[in-house]
Amino acid sequence: MITQDEYKVELEVFEGPLDLLLYLIKKDEIDIYNIPIEKITSKYMEYLNVMRMLDLNIAGEFIVMAATLMMIKSRMLLPVEDRTEIEEEEEDPRWDLVRQLVEYKKFKDAALALQDKELHQENVFGMGGEDNIAVENDDPGTSLLDIGLFDLIACFNDVLKRAKDDVIGVIESDKYTVGDKIDTILMLINEHTEVPFNRLFGANAHRHEIICTFLALLELIRLRHVIVRQNRAFGEIVIAGIVSGVNAEPIDVGGDQLAPEMV
Repeated sequence: MITQDEYKVELEVFEGPLDLLLYLIKKDEIDIYNIPIEKITSKYMEYLNVMRMLDLNIAGEFIVMAATLMMIKSRMLLPVEDRTEIEEEEEDPRWDLVRQLVEYKKFKDAALALQDKELHQENVFGMGGEDNIAVENDDPGTSLLDIGLFDLIACFNDVLKRAKDDVIGVIESDKYTVGDKIDTILMLINEHTEVPFNRLFGANAHRHEIICTFLALLELIRLRHVIVRQNRAFGEIVIAGIVSGVNAEPIDVGGDQLAPEMV
């Protein structure tokens, strides 16, 4: 069976460093024009470390943004008496970042508005009888469209902070694998239709088990076997199955053939 150390997740979704910063600003209700750079840098590095731990193939721009935040933070921490007259006349060191965020948010909001109009237009049909055929979406899955990757990482990080530390110095065979956790998640969904995110993780779960479970969830989302959603922004995340055929095809996870019972 495949283990966490041998497993890498490749998500078909693009969320870059500006998306992460906007997410943190919205989550903590921060004024985008007055960003507390020390707080936002600390939060950004926390999410980045979680992504590294999960081996989510972090793009280079995330590292560049981390360096940019650290540079801005260091400039903000400089005592006033240590600054030259030229530096004192310069604009706020955060301003370039604020401009990028504001412009990026404008384009992102416009793209979402166009997407909403497209979805609305798909359900609008003119008069014309047989020539008008409704096009049904034969792919009910989601590639983290309903919930962003950072929402999932935030919940995962909360669970991880409450986890018991793994015993150090004890050598034993791997007790948990991503493949096993995929089966477990599918069984839960098959029994309960919808499962709250926190229910995927036992109260006494150790870090290794939590990581394997989260990687299994990401794989099921990538393969479009489950959907994730929230009833409100930053609310509880719920995982549900996707109705497919009666005979579900086995899931191929790094060489493991898993035959789940789809709901």
